[in-house]
Amino acid sequence: MNEGQEGRATAERTSEREFVVTRTVNGPVHLVFEAWTQPELFKMWWTPKSFGMTILSCEMDVRTGGSYRLEISHPSIDQPMAFFGRYLDVVQNVRIVWTNEEGGEEGAVTSVTFEERGGATLVVWRDLYPSKAALDEAMVTGATSGFAEQFDQLEELLAN
Repeated sequence: MNEGQEGRATAERTSEREFVVTRTVNGPVHLVFEAWTQPELFKMWWTPKSFGMTILSCEMDVRTGGSYRLEISHPSIDQPMAFFGRYLDVVQNVRIVWTNEEGGEEGAVTSVTFEERGGATLVVWRDLYPSKAALDEAMVTGATSGFAEQFDQLEELLAN
């Protein structure tokens, strides 16, 4: 796997159950971590603009044992989609691990790590699905796409 060239996201299935995205983001680790944990910043970059989605609400209690809830709308659906879960492990500027409970038993556990690299930050995002079938479904529905655009939007935010 490519170790996250600056400005480029690599995304690949690394096993039957795991999907990994790697990107070196131009910005210090504390600012990158803040963009992942502060709702007002998170809302500015999380959904890829080309997908046409809008984050209507974003509640985040980013601490071990805390929870999150996002409501996202899209012009093609009548009711907003809810994304929610719990934070299993949060270490400031190092790691965030959360559940994706809207998927029920088929929801992934996501872990994101942050590593300082000379003023930039290596971000490694791992989605571990409960089964091969769950990851297969996520890939078919597009749930494993859009990462490059998301990270581009994150870098735009950090540049401002």
